[in-house]
Amino acid sequence: MSSLMAAGSVFFPGLFVLSKQTLKRVMGWSEGDAAIVSARLVSSIQAVMASSVGCVIITSCRDVIEDRHWLTDSYILFATPYFAYDIYAMFLCYWHKQQVKGHEEKEGGVRSVGAAVWGYLRQELFMVLHHVFMVAFCCPASLLWRQGKGDYFQGVLFLAELSTPSVSLGKVLIQYKKQHTLLHKVNGVLMLLTFFSCRVLLFPYLYYAYGRYASIPVYKVPLVAPWQCNLGAALLWPLQLYWFTLICRGALRLLTRHSNSPPDTFKADSEGSLSNGITALQPNRH
Repeated sequence: MSSLMAAGSVFFPGLFVLSKQTLKRVMGWSEGDAAIVSARLVSSIQAVMASSVGCVIITSCRDVIEDRHWLTDSYILFATPYFAYDIYAMFLCYWHKQQVKGHEEKEGGVRSVGAAVWGYLRQELFMVLHHVFMVAFCCPASLLWRQGKGDYFQGVLFLAELSTPSVSLGKVLIQYKKQHTLLHKVNGVLMLLTFFSCRVLLFPYLYYAYGRYASIPVYKVPLVAPWQCNLGAALLWPLQLYWFTLICRGALRLLTRHSNSPPDTFKADSEGSLSNGITALQPNRH
């Protein structure tokens, strides 16, 4: 148990440092650019790993309650440190972005770390709370409170990470002002589809799947489901709906400006459209 968490505590930060140093030396990138892209890369790799584990678990569990798979608890232990690491990685991205924009708040010529932390928390409050909730509540709930049952449902939850690579790619494309490219448009469509199917529809599907297993109507499932499941869904699902709304608003503004503006104006304005939705997300994005 402790060895898996220790492995995750080394793997994700180590992968971030390795990627950042490689981009700096091979590509000649600055510290800030290398850190931002490396953070997105690590998020995407974690998402691919989680989604792959989820697929294996789902296809292996015929009984959605009783069947077990060894990867379930193992990956939860391994991936839990990722959420703590990612809070720090997101702060580094925020720090470098503010330096580039020239928004440094200085005290005696040195940037105030307290001001940077406060600004980061104000901008990424929901994401930080989401990550803290994953570590403080979802990890013990998945490992202890469910008492070895429902591996199938845990595998379905892992699939929420399928939307993270497209969200991360969207952030990188916006950062480098590539939002007028075909890749950005295709990625935007993919992001909408994966986020809606893997995050918005995720929790209704969980209740539907249990209702079908127990042969009860969906509206009765919350009455018989463990309170931890209902609490987790009540706190996490509204966040997914909120983030999806931001993505849809950004996409709508992007399409509207594209149809009503000349090409030069569209290129200048599009950064402020999808970015309003994408920059509110992390990747995962669970």
